[in-house]
Amino acid sequence: MAMHDIHIIGGGLAGSEAAWQLAEAGRKVRLSEMRGVEATPAHQTDALAELVCSNSFRSDDAESNAVGLLHAELRALGSLIMAAADRHRVPAGSALAVDRDGFAAAVTAALAAHPNVTIVRERIDALPADGPAIIATGPLTASALASAIGAATGLESLAFFDAIAPIVHRESIDMDVAWFQSRWDKGDGRDYINCPLDRDQYLAFVQGLIDGEKTVFREWETDTPYFEGCMPIEVMAARGPETLRHGPMKPFGLRDPRTGRRPYAVVQLRQDNALGTLWNIVGFQTKLRHAEQVRLFRTIPGLDRAEFARLGGLHRNTFINAPQLLDGSLRLRRAPHLRFAGQITGCEGYVESAAIGLLAGRFAAAELDGRPLGSPPQTTALGALLGHITGGADPTSYQPMNVNFGLFPPLGDGVKKAERKALLTARARADLAQWMAASALRQPEPA
Repeated sequence: MAMHDIHIIGGGLAGSEAAWQLAEAGRKVRLSEMRGVEATPAHQTDALAELVCSNSFRSDDAESNAVGLLHAELRALGSLIMAAADRHRVPAGSALAVDRDGFAAAVTAALAAHPNVTIVRERIDALPADGPAIIATGPLTASALASAIGAATGLESLAFFDAIAPIVHRESIDMDVAWFQSRWDKGDGRDYINCPLDRDQYLAFVQGLIDGEKTVFREWETDTPYFEGCMPIEVMAARGPETLRHGPMKPFGLRDPRTGRRPYAVVQLRQDNALGTLWNIVGFQTKLRHAEQVRLFRTIPGLDRAEFARLGGLHRNTFINAPQLLDGSLRLRRAPHLRFAGQITGCEGYVESAAIGLLAGRFAAAELDGRPLGSPPQTTALGALLGHITGGADPTSYQPMNVNFGLFPPLGDGVKKAERKALLTARARADLAQWMAASALRQPEPA
């Protein structure tokens, strides 16, 4: 007979947060973490919630920044991750940065001391066949478990290499220059936004791609080769000046309605979320450094004032096609005893991983108690992120995403741009409080 109510696989930020929420709800948790038995290429210690890259949780401004708002919502719900981060904060201006060793030690100690948590150092190679479980193994999921996840979800729904195209806020695209049209007028005519380039603009853009400063692969990524479907745009550009014009920037089947002529080249954007607030630049996955991307992509006609929800990238990752596979409470539709949480769902960032872990834990606790728990409103940072992961994103072009205001339902017409973030934040605060009250959610004591 099992000595636990739920099994959590993975002791990163998501798994640690999920374990805390369940334990505080009175549920016995088995938390399996591979480190301590087998190392990963990226981690340096066996501490839970180790921060592998930056020590920053990004902006802590809850009034004008979506991730700062997410911080505030997590604190309101008794997040272990946020409590440890606040306790081990280091100077970083308006950002929340932490002493990474102190932070991880605090999370580890809190869970190790909790009477409802059993931490087991073990590698799990198969998905649990029955009994509630949360899979929170992150982007470096061990190969055997990744294969098991692929078998359960369909290998076509599991990515091992993350080819990310830049994503632009729709309201920042200049539609006096760009226009709606599908190539050869297929579809409903509004499936793509097109930005035209003349010959000189195109050649300058190609040269900028070739000359731009690039990031490099981490050591553990170098054995993962490119494949044509995620070839960085600058690699294509280096193959010859006409390559992009016959690839992702081909103008064929399009005519600029202002001139009646076919442009020399075209950059196309495709709707990225159900709300229509985010559009991705088609075929523009890249290893250019972020500052270079902003500078170069703003030379594209129609994107000179572009605001980016996220910039492009290409790195090794393991994540599932969550909008296709998960229900609204993060359960795998094919095997609803399994929930997924953290970066493996396709969220990006420390805080976002913890947020999805918190929700997975809360949903699982409510299910074990036999009481319903509705999703947080999509007007909140938690709800917007969850909604994107579980259905708001287009499954055919699903990419990892940080929380941003483009995931929130629009406020409506007549709102001044300068007031938008404050109004979104005020609406989120009110709606989160109402959801918590309606759901009778108790805030756990700080760790």
